[in-house]
Amino acid sequence: MNLPAELKYTKSHEWIRLEGDTATIGITDHAQSELGDVVFVDLPTAGRSLRAEETFGTVESVKTVSDIYAPIKGDVVEVNPALAGDPGLVNTDPYGDGWLMKVKVSDPADVAALLDAAQYEAGLA
Repeated sequence: MNLPAELKYTKSHEWIRLEGDTATIGITDHAQSELGDVVFVDLPTAGRSLRAEETFGTVESVKTVSDIYAPIKGDVVEVNPALAGDPGLVNTDPYGDGWLMKVKVSDPADVAALLDAAQYEAGLA
């Protein structure tokens, strides 16, 4: 399983990469493999304010539709435009081109409270 050590994770299978005060958010390799082939991603619009653990969208696969949860509190600054034309990027490159959105972090303590790769992996066992 691919779990980049520099990322933070949630128990609900989202990942976060912090760059300054902006967090890039996606779903984990484990989550995309459990979902199967992703055929549609529903994401919020830029400007929306999110609360930590709030449902902010869905990922639809050939098997199911799954909610996606905000790992942190913040304002959406960008959603991945590539997913509209190629939602399968979530499967082929979950930690790269398959990212979901970028959020301006409201409270850095939210990020610090997330799981590291080893903690996330232990929760999968």
